Amino acid sequence: MASPTVIVLPGWRNSGPGHWQTLWADSLPSVLRVEQDDWVAPVRQAWVSRLSETIEQVSGPVIVVAHSLGCITTTHLPTELAQRIQGALLVAPADPERRGVLADFAPVPYQRLPYRSILVASANDPYCPVRTAGAYARAWGSEFVRLNDAGHINVDSGHGHWPLGLALLQSLGAQVPAPITEPA
Repeated sequence: MASPTVIVLPGWRNSGPGHWQTLWADSLPSVLRVEQDDWVAPVRQAWVSRLSETIEQVSGPVIVVAHSLGCITTTHLPTELAQRIQGALLVAPADPERRGVLADFAPVPYQRLPYRSILVASANDPYCPVRTAGAYARAWGSEFVRLNDAGHINVDSGHGHWPLGLALLQSLGAQVPAPITEPA
């Protein structure tokens, strides 16, 4: 069986240098990174189409690694493409119903995902209340990993290579090299 291709899907405003998604995309084998035409004023149809095109480039299994609005984008995929996903790591989901610029992604789908998923959220994420993230996890059938005081699980909250995330990704079947340690 072929090793899965990891598709990195950043959220609103992209994941810049030092973000765990960028670091992973640069260091993991078999990674495709989704690039959107507009990171600042996202349009659901365009974002879902770009993710769909990226999945269609892959002939074997796919694991999606989504952050923030990328999580919501993933749940809007058409059924035929969602069925091609082996697993998804959904980190710090956005709450488009509470943030005007993301409103095109509302309402958030509340149906079970047809693949294994792990949703990671923080108790103090400024972009999505942990209760909302928990409701997403229940609706999507995701394993729920609740972190305390991890913010939006990005560079601003001190998450570089993020070893816990790599371990979760590996549990979904992705090939992950030997542990990467944070610089001192």
